Amino acid sequence: MNNPHLPLNALRAFEASARHLNFTRAAQELNVTQAAVSQQVRALEERLGAELFKRLPRGLGLTDEGRALLPVLTDAFGRIAQVLKQFEGGHFREVLTVGVVGTFAIGWLMPRLTAFAQAHPFIELRLLTHNNLVDLAAEGLDLAIRFGDGGWPGTQNELLLQAPLTPLCAPAVAQRLRSPADLARETLLRSYRAEEWHDWLTAAGLTPWAVSGPVFDSSRLMVEAALQGAGVALAPWQMFERELAAGQLLRPFALERVEGAYWLSWLKSRRITPAMQAFQTWICAQL
Repeated sequence: MNNPHLPLNALRAFEASARHLNFTRAAQELNVTQAAVSQQVRALEERLGAELFKRLPRGLGLTDEGRALLPVLTDAFGRIAQVLKQFEGGHFREVLTVGVVGTFAIGWLMPRLTAFAQAHPFIELRLLTHNNLVDLAAEGLDLAIRFGDGGWPGTQNELLLQAPLTPLCAPAVAQRLRSPADLARETLLRSYRAEEWHDWLTAAGLTPWAVSGPVFDSSRLMVEAALQGAGVALAPWQMFERELAAGQLLRPFALERVEGAYWLSWLKSRRITPAMQAFQTWICAQL
């Protein structure tokens, strides 16, 4: 092959014909004649110096060369189509996929999504919630928001918000709590981080006792149980400001204990896109 610049129409004709294994159906898809498709495929074979199809009595069959070329072209044309779909009204719409720990998503991010959309109308935001166990690479995430100490390997992590933990409960339960020692008579709801109640009780000047209440993998679910009167949750109160303002939830004690924070994370190997930069700038300004 002397000229490496292959004609796009011929490649498209081959790809459609290979998918259908039929020149006629390929021609219908491409809105050209069957003869045009056949000629383009023949010209491509001549340029490559290899047969791509076996001409059978009833249809077509791919040669080894054709089978090698088909997936490459299908992927390439699919990627082109995907990018072209992102143009709208003369503007490029960039997709941004963010994994967010559920408590932060509902308690902080959701009420502000309209503001983000108004500030960045050409970013298509896709949110996936998780319970703080997240694999950015495997899940195809551009960014993740999670709770912890920011020490996750292979990632860059920017501190978003300190989230001190404090007891939260329904008003009826709060009426029974005069001092932290009264918690010994209540059901203490737990997260999967077993040390949190131990550390808070110690900070309150108490000798910690064995806590055996239900365990939740989400602070949002745990506090929902507390709202229903099932016990006392130890959770980041900033994520429940609406419930606190409405009087549905109370903080019986002012003591807070810092066990972690919310962080914005991305892979060190990930190239920062304009959409990623825009989201990072926006969320840091909001906080």
